[in-house]
Amino acid sequence: MTPRPLNLLLVPATAVLLAAGLGGCLSTPGPTVAGDGRCDASRSQWAVGQPGNEANIRRLKQESGAGLLNPIGPATIVSRDIRQDRLRVYLDAGNTITAVRCE
Repeated sequence: MTPRPLNLLLVPATAVLLAAGLGGCLSTPGPTVAGDGRCDASRSQWAVGQPGNEANIRRLKQESGAGLLNPIGPATIVSRDIRQDRLRVYLDAGNTITAVRCE
């Protein structure tokens, strides 16, 4: 018995559909960090007493070299784990920066 033409097309069609379906499972790379991502708050102390606005927060992140910036409000519960790539910006109730630390 000879195979039908429909069966000959079914295998390649299935392979193409399978490849197209699995192509959606590919992940894209996350954001990259300039430098090594280690935090250095020594140049960030200018911000104490300044408003915690978006411009100041962005500048702090850029100047510190931190890969992660964590704003901490007065009622925020923080963990005590230490990360070399994290800058914590402490804010009071009036959104004024009270401290800037790498931790």
